[in-house]
This record gives sequence, structure tokens and C-alpha cells, in this order.
Amino acid sequence: MKTLIVYAHPEPRSLNGSLKDLAVSTLEGAGHEVRVSDLYAMNWKAAVDAEDYGPHASRPLQVALDSGRAFDAGALTPDVRAEQEKLLWADTVVFQFPLWWYSMPAILKGWVDRVFTYHFAYGVGEHSDTHYGDRFGEGTLAGRRALLSVTAGGPEPHYAARGINGPIDDLLFPIQHGILYYPGMEVLPPFVLYGTDRVTDEAFPDIAKAWEQRLLTLESTEPIAFRRQNAGDYEIPSLQLKEGLEPGGRTGFGLHVRG
Repeated sequence: MKTLIVYAHPEPRSLNGSLKDLAVSTLEGAGHEVRVSDLYAMNWKAAVDAEDYGPHASRPLQVALDSGRAFDAGALTPDVRAEQEKLLWADTVVFQFPLWWYSMPAILKGWVDRVFTYHFAYGVGEHSDTHYGDRFGEGTLAGRRALLSVTAGGPEPHYAARGINGPIDDLLFPIQHGILYYPGMEVLPPFVLYGTDRVTDEAFPDIAKAWEQRLLTLESTEPIAFRRQNAGDYEIPSLQLKEGLEPGGRTGFGLHVRG
């Protein structure tokens, strides 16, 4: 297995840093190849701008179209091209980050904004009366698996169905479904640690054991059963879920998960 770890935390000695290091040692110890994109250590540029697209940047800037032209011409900046090559190399991608303000850190969102360009992560495939592009289960990154490893400061009940922060599956849906499943990756159930602001050194061995177990079962873990866009569950071109396919009483994001 070839695994890319995309890591976003400014402190190497943090819990996130320890989980990243443990992932590297565990996977390499099991005979897998591992590459790491340590975004803070790389001083990753998070903001999209015209410099990303060089001579293919228009005035006014059109991020989608300009990024597609630059991608097609092989003219994206070297840092972006390197990350795209890592994604194509990997068969598994692990994202290690803290949940900040109900989402990923800005540097990681900036990685997505710049790396997931038009004609690479979106804007691919044919559009017809029965096929609305290659996305949501199809696309450039199809055949790869993705896993979010997330630390949350609040207690687990705060992220439950009736918790004040909202269900963790809902909070992560825009990332798991909208960023990772969109270009074709199968998304594994997330590894989430709660109450991490109060984790003690004594608690880490149990955390490490649970994380090692998840890492060593990545290849056998069933992905989240998101519905494929072009497999018949949605009306095209409206992309509305067909009537009667939802389990009784299910609404919201859960409509887009089978079973």
C-alpha cells in the first residue's frame, strides 16, 4: 500500500504530530510506502492567486478556467504539481488535522483550493442526459481511499445527534463527501478523538493502540456508502435523489448514504 499523509498542525510535539509520526512508523513497519506532506513545515502557500497559473491567468482572474488551462499546459506551480503527483502515486490518503471552528485548518483548506484544480479534481468526464461529469464516486482519484484522522477539543457528547456542536458526521460531510468523494475517492469512516485539550500522557498508549489498529485495517475497512452520482439514484440533470430511495424518516446529509 502506498500512503500519502497530509498533515496540518503547527506544533510538531502536538497530539496531531504524534499521531502523524505513529502513522508513519506503523505503516512503514507493516511494509507500506509512506510519503508525508507536512504543510506547516513546507510553509505551504494557502491562498489561490494569479501567480498559481502564470501566463494562463486571465484578467479578471477566473480561478476554475485558469487553473484548468494551466493544468492542461503543465504550467501549474511546482508545489501544486508535486502534490498532484503525490495524490496520483498514492492508493490511500490520510488527512491528519485538528477540528478548528468546525472545519479543517485554513492551511489545509488552502491545500485543497490550490491542488484540486479544474481538469484534475473536477471538470472531468462527459456531460449528457444520463451522465453529469465524472464526480461523486468517479473521477481522477477513483480507486483511492481516504481517511480523516481528526482531533476535537470538546467531549464526545457535544458531537452527538443532540449535541450542541452537531453530529460529527454532519460536520465532516462537506470534507468527506464534497472534497474527497467528489473526485472519486472512497472515504473510510473517520478516526476521531474527542476531548483532546485534556488528553494526558497516561492516556496516549490507549489512543496509540486504537490508531494503530485503524491503520493496519485500512485495506479491509468498508468505506462510507455514499451514493454514486451516475449510478441511477439521482435524476439528471437536476441531481435530486429519486423519490422513495431514502430510508424512512431520513433527511439531510444522510439522504446521500445508502442503507
